[in-house]
Amino acid sequence: MRETEATTDARRAMEVCNACRYCEGFCAVFPAMTMRREFSTGDLSYIANLCHNCKGCYYACQYAPPHPFNINVPQVLAQVRAETYEEYAWPGPLAGLFKRNGTVVSLATAGVIALTLLMTMALVDPSVLYQPQIGPGAFYRVIPWWLMVTLAGGTSLFALVALAMGFRNFWRDTGGRADELQRAKPLAVALHDILTLKNLGGGGGGCNDKDEAFSQLRRRFHHFMFYGFMLCFASTTTATFYDHIMGHPAPYPFWSLPVQLGTWGGVGMVIGTAGLIWVKIVSDPAPAARNLLGADYALLVLLFLSAFTGLLLLAFRSTGAMGVMLAVHLGVIFALFLLVPYSKMVHAVYRSAALLRHALERHPTPPPGNKPSDRALGSAA
Repeated sequence: MRETEATTDARRAMEVCNACRYCEGFCAVFPAMTMRREFSTGDLSYIANLCHNCKGCYYACQYAPPHPFNINVPQVLAQVRAETYEEYAWPGPLAGLFKRNGTVVSLATAGVIALTLLMTMALVDPSVLYQPQIGPGAFYRVIPWWLMVTLAGGTSLFALVALAMGFRNFWRDTGGRADELQRAKPLAVALHDILTLKNLGGGGGGCNDKDEAFSQLRRRFHHFMFYGFMLCFASTTTATFYDHIMGHPAPYPFWSLPVQLGTWGGVGMVIGTAGLIWVKIVSDPAPAARNLLGADYALLVLLFLSAFTGLLLLAFRSTGAMGVMLAVHLGVIFALFLLVPYSKMVHAVYRSAALLRHALERHPTPPPGNKPSDRALGSAA
C-alpha cells in the first residue's frame, strides 16, 4: 500500500497508543498493535481492516480531541480502510469508482434498473408486462430465461473474481503466505469471529454505537443484515436446484423452501439495513470519518432496496404489477453484483482476511523441534 496522509496519521496514532496501552483489552486492534514496534503501510492496512469501528477507544482515550495530540483512532483507521479498498481493487482502472462512491452507487443503480426495464419492454409484448402472469415459468414470460441467466451469471461471476483478486492483493500486501490459508485452527478461530461478529462487541460490553454508553444494537443489526443476506443466497441456490435439477421452474408456493428462505432473509435484511442507517443518523459524529458517510449510506440503501423490492415482488407476483416489479428487483440485484467490488461491501472480504491474519498471529506455527511429534522423536533418540 502506498504512503498517504492517512497512513502517516494512523502510524502516529498507533505509536502513541503503543506507548500508552490503556485500551489494550478493548478489541482485536490493540493486541495486534502491541506485537509491532514499527508500522509499515501493510501493517496499517491490516490493523485498519481489523478495526470494527466500535469507537470504545475514542471515548476512553486521554489524548482524544481537544487534547493537542488529537488522537482519533476510529476516524483515522476508517480513512485508511477506505484507501485500502481503492488500493486493492481489481481491475485497477476501476479503482477510481471508490471516489465519490455514494454518487456512483446511486447513479449506477438507477441506470441498471432503467436499462433492465427498457430491455424487458423491448423483448416482450407490453401486454405481457402489464398483465398477471401465474403458474410455472411466469417469470420467464416477462424476462426470457436466457437473458436472466446471462445477466445474473455474468454480474455475479465478475463480482466473485474481482473480490477474490482483491483478497489476494490484500493478503500479499499484509505479509500473508498461501500456505497459511491451509491451517485449520486459525481458520476455525477466524470463522468463529466472523460469524459471531465478536469484535462488534467491543471489549465485551458492546460498542459505543451512539455515544459513550455501551450498546449491542449495531452488532444485532449487522447480524440481521448478514444472516438475512445468507438466507437470500440460500433461497437463490435452492431455487436454482429446483429449476435446473428437479425441473420445477419458478414461481414457487409461499410455503416452499425457496420462498420461505427468501422471505425471512428479506425481512432480516430490511431490519438490519434500516437499523444500521438509523444508528448512523443518531450516532456521535466526532469519531466518524464524515467524508465516507455517503458511501456507507449508498451501500445500505442498495442492500435495503434489494431486499425490499424482493418482498414487494413476492407480495404482487399474482397481479399485473409483477412484470414491472420483477424488472426493478432484478435491476437492483444486477447493480448490487456489479458494484460490490467497488463499494464498502468489500469490507466483508478485507475484514475477514484481517481476522484470519489476527488468528494466525495468536496461533503461530510451532518452530521446528517444538512440535509434540518432534519432542517424542527426540526423547526416543
